[in-house]
Amino acid sequence: MRNTTPYEHIAVIGGGAWGTALAAVAARAERDVRLWLRDDALAKDIAAGRGNTKYLAGIDLPPGIRPTTVLEDAVRGADAILLVTPSTTIRDMSRRIGAITAPGVPLFVCAKGIEAGTGLLMSEVAAEAAPGRAVGTVTGPTFATETAAGHPTAVTVACTSGVRTPPHERAATRMAVSLATGAFRPYISDDMPGVEVGGAVKNVIAIACGILEGAGFGENSRAAIITRGLDEMKELAVGLGGTRETVTGLGGLGDLMLTCSSRQSRNFSYGFQRGQGVSDAEVFGGQSVVVEGRLGAVTVTDLARLLGITMPISEMVRSIVEDGQPIGDAFAEFWASPIRAEPRGLHVEIAHPAVEAVTQRFQGLN
Repeated sequence: MRNTTPYEHIAVIGGGAWGTALAAVAARAERDVRLWLRDDALAKDIAAGRGNTKYLAGIDLPPGIRPTTVLEDAVRGADAILLVTPSTTIRDMSRRIGAITAPGVPLFVCAKGIEAGTGLLMSEVAAEAAPGRAVGTVTGPTFATETAAGHPTAVTVACTSGVRTPPHERAATRMAVSLATGAFRPYISDDMPGVEVGGAVKNVIAIACGILEGAGFGENSRAAIITRGLDEMKELAVGLGGTRETVTGLGGLGDLMLTCSSRQSRNFSYGFQRGQGVSDAEVFGGQSVVVEGRLGAVTVTDLARLLGITMPISEMVRSIVEDGQPIGDAFAEFWASPIRAEPRGLHVEIAHPAVEAVTQRFQGLN
């Protein structure tokens, strides 16, 4: 067993719930932590010991987190950077970080998704915008409130670096050691596509699960969607050079199970409300809430189509949230699709014998 040198100075870019939670983890691991956020009043609250009153109200944060609204101050002297801003901002933020930090400082992108228009994973976006450095991610089945509160949590830390570097010296290993605490347990991976595809696709599948629960269907229905959604994850990961094994880990199956099973998930909650008959414009009371799976339904299926990969559940969600297809019609089409073998090596496809019954079963969702 080898020892690994942790990153002592960590900059966390993004003061939302997950960024603040990761800053809390790093502080509990006794790292020097600087947290960049846009909101000056929120920065003052954190500095005064009142916590993140906007995104993590009621959660006591550990001392030692140094908040700032100046990006240059946040990254000055950092050994590693955790970028925890929304997926739509990753290109711009990576470019800004790349311009003011040395190439030797690794960048761990903690947003999940696929960039619209390019079909790039978040790590690929960051690598384009801030070239010449190791790019990684910290991902897994995590709700920010539980992580920040110190509940036992496990994640996967993955990074592109390490082909010629001993495993114990790689950026992913060093970041894993840097964040490990009595409650926060990281695992290590070198499969960036496998890890990131899970984080992107699970949000789309969670919308489908939420719709079914909102419509009054039970655990059988959700288990079916989760299992077949996992298969879609695996196919896309392999298409991008990842492995099916990675997708059965924390960043894939673990994150999928969590997001598809709780209304703490914005994606599941969005689907739940749609399943209850709430219109797209009226979900969350008409408030502007970021639902990554709504955009992801388009970006994931765009990428799958480009690669010639079939993702029926993701396509179904896209038809609902993007194309406006009635929910009942979309689910009926999926449920009445031809019966196929579960192992793809067994080439069987049979027309569904009860299409009319399926259609009647889902009519109530429209």
